[in-house]
Amino acid sequence: MPISVRSLLLFLGLVAGLFIVPRPAVAEAPEEPPVQLLPESCESALALSAAPEHLRRAATVYVLRRAGYERLKEGENNFTCIVNRDHPRVIKPTCFDREGARTIIPKILFFGEQLMAGKTPAAISEAVDQGFAEGRFISPERPGVAYMLSRYNRPYDAANDKLRWFPPHVMFYAPNLTNEDIGFDMEAWHANQQLPGIGYQGPHGYMITLADDGQERQRSDLPTCPDWVHAE
Repeated sequence: MPISVRSLLLFLGLVAGLFIVPRPAVAEAPEEPPVQLLPESCESALALSAAPEHLRRAATVYVLRRAGYERLKEGENNFTCIVNRDHPRVIKPTCFDREGARTIIPKILFFGEQLMAGKTPAAISEAVDQGFAEGRFISPERPGVAYMLSRYNRPYDAANDKLRWFPPHVMFYAPNLTNEDIGFDMEAWHANQQLPGIGYQGPHGYMITLADDGQERQRSDLPTCPDWVHAE
């Protein structure tokens, strides 16, 4: 019986289908967790906890809200305190001097605004790099200090998807300085010889020195903060 053209095409299509290797499903990138906003009293206390006690009362304070950072209080000294967020889940209380407020705070405000708009940290970092290239963001132009003396520094550890603790420390502006420049060697570092290292290597780099006072964290330090801020 002669085979119709239609039947032949259908047969060939079925045979070809046997040799088509299905394309593996493309894994979707995990969604970034939403930014965890804090009660205003908690965020303000966290921001100020970064500074030496004698600087806190007169410092400018920013807090993060749904549209980005807002200035909660205009200070009377040269220091500006803010809980830096460079990832939806981190809390990094930092108090900048006048030079840091002029050059670094604008980048932090931009990062917070973009996080609250739903942008990913990677996309925001790319925009920040472009901002430096175009001169919209600038590096510190003189030596200065940023205090991170809070016992509640909570950087994000991508390896185990958890917040970890980082001890109280002081940062000095060191734009584009590297660990190689200062001879820092992680293999030579140990707890009893905590040598300074470079953090955030690049236009807003810092030389970091540890300044832990040895005090234990206590729930009463920040009574208005939610449990996740205190959680081990």
